[in-house]
Amino acid sequence: MSPKTSNPLTIELGLLGYLRPGPLHGYEIHQRLLQLDGPGMVWRIKQAHLYAQLGKLEEIGLIQSTLQAQETRPNRRVYRLTEAGQDAYWKWVTAPVSTPRQIRQEFMVKLYFAHRENQEIATALIENQFSVCQGWLENHQEQLNATPGESFSRSVYQYRLGQIQAASGWLEQLKAGLMT
Repeated sequence: MSPKTSNPLTIELGLLGYLRPGPLHGYEIHQRLLQLDGPGMVWRIKQAHLYAQLGKLEEIGLIQSTLQAQETRPNRRVYRLTEAGQDAYWKWVTAPVSTPRQIRQEFMVKLYFAHRENQEIATALIENQFSVCQGWLENHQEQLNATPGESFSRSVYQYRLGQIQAASGWLEQLKAGLMT
């Protein structure tokens, strides 16, 4: 099995968020991904890769496709969520990301879809992510304290700690903005 086929889905589950309101064909999903007032600000995906991901989501039973006839064009494939896809979407969109580096892209996509659902889901996602960030802060502070002197490792821990502190502060601002 190639490494690409064994990788677990992460941000790709965000594609389910486009299908949650109703069926779409791949080109419509791609056009929505290109819009800069949504995930397109942080997530770029080539159209061919999108179709590959849709195929993977269908292969594992999270979406289902049907062919839709068109009068003057070739048939097009229309995708919709399965019950398993609904479950996977809700699990994905409500769970915090597991590493600090996922904040920049995957968390942003989750936040977009959480906001589209409702304020309670967005607030819960932010609160859960903030809690996870606090754990990261403690862990990185311990690693920094255990790394003596002026070493490269110490510089890396300082940098990572700064990133997590910035993300934590940003999450607090988001939460405050939603509560007002």
